[in-house]
This record gives sequence, C-alpha cells and structure tokens, in this order.
Amino acid sequence: MKIIIHGGFFSESGQSHEVKTAKQNSLKNIAQKAFDYLQTHSAFDTAAYAVSLLEDDELYNAGTGSQIQGDGIIRMSAAIINGETEKMSGVINIENVKNPILVAKALIGEDDRVLGGSGAKNYATEHGFENYSTEIPQRRKEYEEKLNNGGKGTVGCVAIDKDGKLAAATSTGGKGFEIPGRISDSATVAGNYANSFCAVSCTGVGEDIVSNATAAKIVTRVTDGMTLENAFTRTFEELKAIDGFAGAIAIDKKGNIFHQDSHPTMVFASFDGEQFKIFQ
Repeated sequence: MKIIIHGGFFSESGQSHEVKTAKQNSLKNIAQKAFDYLQTHSAFDTAAYAVSLLEDDELYNAGTGSQIQGDGIIRMSAAIINGETEKMSGVINIENVKNPILVAKALIGEDDRVLGGSGAKNYATEHGFENYSTEIPQRRKEYEEKLNNGGKGTVGCVAIDKDGKLAAATSTGGKGFEIPGRISDSATVAGNYANSFCAVSCTGVGEDIVSNATAAKIVTRVTDGMTLENAFTRTFEELKAIDGFAGAIAIDKKGNIFHQDSHPTMVFASFDGEQFKIFQ
C-alpha cells in the first residue's frame, strides 16, 4: 500500500518561505491521513478521499481556493479513474460545490459518467451536494488586480491498495482569468489515467498536457513493458519538444512510485507506511 499526492506547482520567486513550509506540512498531513484511510479502503475510495482533503485546503487551487475565470466566476473540474475497471468519471466546469472530486466519484456508476457545466451542477444538487461558494478573499484580490499567484494549480492523488489495485484522482480550479468554457486536462485521460499496470495524475498547463497526452502516454508505455522511470523520461522528452509545462505523479503495479516536472517545482508528498518524501 502506497500513496502519492500533488498540489500543483510552486514558484520560489512568487511565494514565500512561509507558504512553502505550510504546503510541506499540509501535504505530509494529508498523505498520512490518506495512507491511514487506505488501510481499510480501496485505492479508488482513497484517491477520492485524498483529493477531497486537498480541495478543502485553501493553499491549493482546487475546491475551496479555486481560481476565478475571466468573467468573475469559479468553475472547477475533476475526475477519477479506477485502474481495475478502467472506468473514469468526471465533472467539467462545475460551479458552487465544495468537493468536485466527490461529485465525479458519484458519477462512476452512471451510464453518462462525465458531465459539464449546468448538467454537472444539476446532478450534484439532485444527489445531495449542497450549494457552496469556493471563493476565498485572496482569489478575489488576485482577480481584481489581475495578478498571478505564482503557481500552476491542480491537485491529485495516486494510490495502490493492499490488493494491488490502482486508482488516480485529479481536481483543479483552473488557471485563472481563462475564457469561460475553457476545458482543462484534469477531467480527460491526458491528465488523469489508470489501468491495472499504472496510474498517473498530472498538473501544469492543461493545453500542454492535452497536446502531449501525458498521463495516457505514461500508462500505455508502462502497460507495453517500459519501466515507469523510462516511460516518464520518454514522455517528458516529448513534452519538452513542444515547450510544455507539466508535472506528474505515478505508481505502477509493482508499487514503484515516480514523479517528474518540466519546470521547478511541483509540490508533492508520498508515503509508504515508513518513509515520507516531500518536495523541497
């Protein structure tokens, strides 16, 4: 049983040492809680749980604390995939829910498993998800001043459970100031993908991740026999060729954990029950 989570990117020039320390502490705490949860739950349930904790933390651009789009409205996207069944479900540009990842998870049993906009919100309301504003004063200030907070924001989790089953979950509040209707990578197989061989969650610039098909490429290469590290190396070489900005976390069926970013620094934490690894 192992777990790795990410909380988007961190810019040393754009954020303080205090924020860096806060994110390190937060990621360690969430990784521990998620690992404890994994002891009695599946990788699929744990991935959703871990991402919901990240969504609840205002340090990250997902759920509470999401970025504001160009028209002053927050729209969020999230997805989850079960590596065993290879079923994926997600929401795109959903508004006014606390945890988009939990709405995405609820959709896994539906025939129509990816919903967008008002359809996603209507589904959430009909299934007991309360109306909730995810805006925080910092995001409103950034929007009004047209400032960038120095981070590329998305959160994610990849887990392997006691039965060797894999899952990945990803959630984002967008890049901020985007054109309303823009689709991120998070609810696509480019940004969130898993099968019985490997699971991957991405963060960064969604358009670059989609162009590179990052998560799907890594998983496919591992499935075809490439080592996890080599699959990352090959995929990130191709990302570099298009000057792409991305980071990814992954676990393969053997329990190997790997992460890589194209630019400094993706914030992440992993835990295997004995050792934490946290971004520096």
